[in-house]
Amino acid sequence: MKMLFGILVCLAVSPFIQAQNIQLPAPQKSGGMPLMEALNARQTQRTFSAKPLSEQQLADLLWAAFGINRENGKRTAPSAHNKQEISIYVALPSGLYLYQAQSNTLEKILDQDIRAQTGKQPFVKTAPVCLIFVSDYDRMQTEAEFYSATDTGYISQNVYLFCASAGLHTVVLGSVDREALQTVMKLKPTQHVVLTQPVGLPPEAAAGK
Repeated sequence: MKMLFGILVCLAVSPFIQAQNIQLPAPQKSGGMPLMEALNARQTQRTFSAKPLSEQQLADLLWAAFGINRENGKRTAPSAHNKQEISIYVALPSGLYLYQAQSNTLEKILDQDIRAQTGKQPFVKTAPVCLIFVSDYDRMQTEAEFYSATDTGYISQNVYLFCASAGLHTVVLGSVDREALQTVMKLKPTQHVVLTQPVGLPPEAAAGK
C-alpha cells in the first residue's frame, strides 16, 4: 500500500516537476503609443523591478520583437534573404525558454534560472526577463557574423520601441561571457549568442505605484 501511495503521489505532482511549455495569449496588435512618441520616449534604462511580466506582456513583447505579421510567415523585423537565423531565448526565474513564433509558445529548454549568466552587470540577476538573441550560422550562406549582428539590431530596436510604448525598462548588452552562456544553454556549435536584453517594469512598480 505504501508503494502504491508513493506512485500515486508522484503521478499527481509530476506535471509540476516536469518541464512545461507556456502557451502565450494572442498578442495585442493594435493600440499602443504612436510611433513618433515611442521614438521620442525610447531610452536605455538599467533599473528593474523584480515583479514578473504578465503572459500578455510577454506575448506582446516577443511578437513586437520578432513575431509573425504576415500570412507568408515573414516577421516584424527583417532578416537577410529572409533566413530568419535569429532565435529569441527567454530567461525567466522558472527556467530558459525558446520563443516559437509560429505556435506563439515558449518552449521549455532548461529548468535552470540562467539570468545571472546573461550579462556581467549585477542587475541581470533580478530583471524578470532576459532576452538572448542567438544566431544559427548554418542558415546563412555568406557573412554570417555580419548579417547576424545586423538582424539582431533590428529585433533589439523593436524591443526598445515596444518598451517605450508599454512603460517598460530595457537595455541591450554586449558585455556578455558568450562562451560560458552558450555552454550553459547547451547550444549547437553553429549557434552563437549575439546580444542579450533584459526587460522589466520600472523599480517603482514593486511599490504598486
